[in-house]
Amino acid sequence: MEYWHNLITNKSWEILKEIKREFDFILIGGWATYIYTKSLKSKDIDIIVDFDNLNIIRKKYNLIKNDNLKKYEIKIEEIDIDIYVKYFSKLPLPMEEIEKNINFIGGFKLVKPEILLILKQAAEKNRENSEKGEKDRIDIMGLLVNLDIDFNLYKKLIKEYKLDDYRSILIKIITGFRDLERLNLNVKNYKKIKLKLIKNLK
Repeated sequence: MEYWHNLITNKSWEILKEIKREFDFILIGGWATYIYTKSLKSKDIDIIVDFDNLNIIRKKYNLIKNDNLKKYEIKIEEIDIDIYVKYFSKLPLPMEEIEKNINFIGGFKLVKPEILLILKQAAEKNRENSEKGEKDRIDIMGLLVNLDIDFNLYKKLIKEYKLDDYRSILIKIITGFRDLERLNLNVKNYKKIKLKLIKNLK
């Protein structure tokens, strides 16, 4: 059960593969979640780049600086690409911490799941009452259900970077999650998963 229409997600995926050949980036957001979990595909593309690659992008695309949201943006066909850079973008973790926690999967450079979980929580926190906020919660649960999350690392990071409310918010997302079919879950098996997740977060 896809969240966005297949025509849009397939187009986004093709564009993601295309830009991977053009410049270097760290993939975050919904597509990073999909590559890890193989659950729901994404519509938008979210990446982190350094200034050299930002200049490559600027030469080829109509690069827009969004001062309010502290990111750069380009649009390829109907697909929005959000670009985050050091010293400008405001992410919940420092870029140095993000850049040292990287995995390589399927030719993509991704943040580690624990980092991605925190970044996804930040996105959900900013738009919790929107359609994208709902998708963020499904992605968060996809990471928790499908991956072996290192909860000690997660708790260490949120403590170190003073994200004190993230653990309680995550527990709230877990206890309130009802969109089970999106992750091929039923009430019975989710009850066991929920108890285990909450125990790991205590």
